[in-house]
Amino acid sequence: MSLLEVTDLRVSFPTSDGLVQAVRGVSFRVERGQILGIVGESGSGKTVCTQTLLRLTPGADVSGSAMFDGVNLLTLSTDQMRHIRGAQIAAIFQDPLTSLHPLYRVGWQISEMVRAHDKSVTKAQAQRRVVDLLTQVGIPQAARRADDYPHQFSGGMRQRAMIAMALALNPKLIIADEPTTALDATVQAQILDLLVRLQREYDTAIIMITHDLGVIADLADDVMVMYAGRAAEYADRRTLFYRAHHPYTKGLLESIPGSTGARERLVPIAGQPPSLINVPSGCGFHPRCGYVMDRCIDETPPLITVAGEGDGHRSACFLPPRAVGLGADAEALRQEAVAVNRTGRASAIAEASAPAAPAKGNVA
Repeated sequence: MSLLEVTDLRVSFPTSDGLVQAVRGVSFRVERGQILGIVGESGSGKTVCTQTLLRLTPGADVSGSAMFDGVNLLTLSTDQMRHIRGAQIAAIFQDPLTSLHPLYRVGWQISEMVRAHDKSVTKAQAQRRVVDLLTQVGIPQAARRADDYPHQFSGGMRQRAMIAMALALNPKLIIADEPTTALDATVQAQILDLLVRLQREYDTAIIMITHDLGVIADLADDVMVMYAGRAAEYADRRTLFYRAHHPYTKGLLESIPGSTGARERLVPIAGQPPSLINVPSGCGFHPRCGYVMDRCIDETPPLITVAGEGDGHRSACFLPPRAVGLGADAEALRQEAVAVNRTGRASAIAEASAPAAPAKGNVA
């Protein structure tokens, strides 16, 4: 049995402007000791999806199921959830400065969480645990720095302190919500290496939420690409990078700067993510898709297997199942499908979503 199995999760927020459909029928699973990457642009529903698992979306209308170690998280009472949150499922948020209380010492905040979940632990025992944890995550002179306030830590050290807090009770699952976004490249690499080392040491499952495919390439076992509140593609890491099927995933991969230093123009995805109050009909990505076909405008594509029976690669797209990867053969299959299944309405959308040609004289 999977450690976490989410089925048809739907999360919406009633507002004065209308119903915000933040998550629209997402399903995924996380095995013990596995790292699942969830990637997508801002507003795709990544954070809401995982915060709902922790019951941190007050006022939301939630349906579906989230079975964690045999228990449905979405049906637990507040008291029952309090025993799971922090102890069995921990979270590392994007900005540690807003996650740590500015008026309390870092060590006290970690020890307070330990003692809140285990009443038998004394203050002295909790303090020793704090020093051990800060040492594990690479805080120098941990015994002394535990008495510092959050503002006395650098950004990287604050994030390490949040990781120490997440590990304090040896949780089965850690949800890391863009934990390296505010850090420079060197510190980001250190934090990612730390997460991988601790994950292997404790056999902890991790959900890594990010918009950075470079982070996913370093960490994830499986990857779920989200767009407009739905899963656009789901595959293991290697399959996603080398045999991507969904045009949105293809667009994300093609917008990554190359590592060769060549002076190549980036290929952005045209347009902007849609409003989750007024989600486009059919495929949510169709207004920005260069491969849009007639049926994409009115029909919602299901998430189905595309690259072989039982291989776990699924995509929510009407393009031929064999059109995987970024090579010429896959592109020929895409263009063939488009030529047969596109008429005037879809052609206008595709023309509007095509990237603009570079002006003469610009660096290519």
